[in-house]
Amino acid sequence: MFTRLRSDIQCILERDPAARTRWEVLTCYPGLHALVLHRRAHWCWTHGFKWLGRFISHLSRWFTGIEIHPGAKIASCVFIDHGMGVVIGETAEIGPGCTIYHGVTLGGTSLYKGAKRHPTLGRNVIVGAGAQVLGGFTVGDGAKVGSNAVVTKPVPAGATAVGNPARIIAADSDARREEAASKMGFSAYGVTQNDDPLSQALRGLIDNAGAQEHQIALLWQAIEKLAATPQVHDCVPGDAARQENFEADKLTALIGK
Repeated sequence: MFTRLRSDIQCILERDPAARTRWEVLTCYPGLHALVLHRRAHWCWTHGFKWLGRFISHLSRWFTGIEIHPGAKIASCVFIDHGMGVVIGETAEIGPGCTIYHGVTLGGTSLYKGAKRHPTLGRNVIVGAGAQVLGGFTVGDGAKVGSNAVVTKPVPAGATAVGNPARIIAADSDARREEAASKMGFSAYGVTQNDDPLSQALRGLIDNAGAQEHQIALLWQAIEKLAATPQVHDCVPGDAARQENFEADKLTALIGK
């Protein structure tokens, strides 16, 4: 028991820069208090003392503002930051290393008793403030749920879910977009990941520019191979790269600068 408590305190010290001492975490962090009380409630729930488990859960909610059903399964090193308004349902499962901010709901959409109605969070998942994760699906390891997102479908490992309803943003596509944007002289992280039409258009332009650059590179590779062949050497102009006619003045006039 004390070993797990020490690990919970240590994970808070590592993740919250406002935490100064172990004594401060032990006495002033409602997320830690809610988890300690939940373990008592969960033990009662799994050993047949259903009412007592619910009563401890009710007291925990009254003292901390965090409502955790005694049937929920929560691993070690879970950090509930601030925590006010957090609701965790009966069949929810939270893996080790997860971080949950205030106002989060791990809720269900089914009314069938005994069914898996609430989400399962993998390892090291981050759920932003005000997010609603609803349903009996899985949020993969290392995934992130943005603030105020409403997630109703599975989130792959390492991906990010944002918006209402949530859109899944794959980590590899973000990395490719950032690499393409850096070649153009700016950071793609400046493009907001939301439903703003301008940001969507900019993301589309970045992706399109990256795809065109890749296609051009493939074409030049093919031309170089053809040029190395004696039969077609004379057909490939040596100054092809210097035939581009970019009219910067017309482009400037078009955008009104």
